[in-house]
Amino acid sequence: MERKDFLLKSALLGSMGLFANSLTSIASGPENNNPIEPVLLEPLPPLEHNGGLNIRTRIRSSMTNAVYSNVECAVAPKTMGPPPHFHKELDELMYVTEGTASVLVADTVVEVKAGGWHLRPRNILHTFWNATDLPLRFIDMYFNQPFEEYLERIFFELTEKNGFKEGSPEKFKELDLLNKKFGVVFPENSFSEYDKIKLKYKLK
Repeated sequence: MERKDFLLKSALLGSMGLFANSLTSIASGPENNNPIEPVLLEPLPPLEHNGGLNIRTRIRSSMTNAVYSNVECAVAPKTMGPPPHFHKELDELMYVTEGTASVLVADTVVEVKAGGWHLRPRNILHTFWNATDLPLRFIDMYFNQPFEEYLERIFFELTEKNGFKEGSPEKFKELDLLNKKFGVVFPENSFSEYDKIKLKYKLK
């Protein structure tokens, strides 16, 4: 099965609550000694954005034999996401549950409204932001890489509370190591483009 077909099929199955069964059939062949086990994820209160961006891991890569993982994301009104970047190995699928996400792909901006999906295959420059006056919440799905570990490191470990001040050499060093490990690439003009987007859409 082509990767694109797999991703689209997975998205449809996920929306019907059948994704776990699909993954089991994919990842439990004779070469795999650890078939995927069913897991019930109980409902949780809506994720708070805390005035900026916040994440909460729901499915870990370790639960799916490294096939798939996902996190919930909450974005405050008028808030920018990361600088434009691309992934060398990761395919990413967004499902918006509340609000509207503005997504930049190469030179094109698309709006993904609640109930909409957006597929971003590897090696495509992208970022996102919330240009509205209302909260944005979405589920970000990752294929073939434990990208939740990357996000958790940034959001919960490389913090000022843990001694990593914003803009410090220590934090830059750790971020560089993390980007290399996960194949996240920020082109030379990423941060200037980041500033332009923030200015254009009046984002924080």
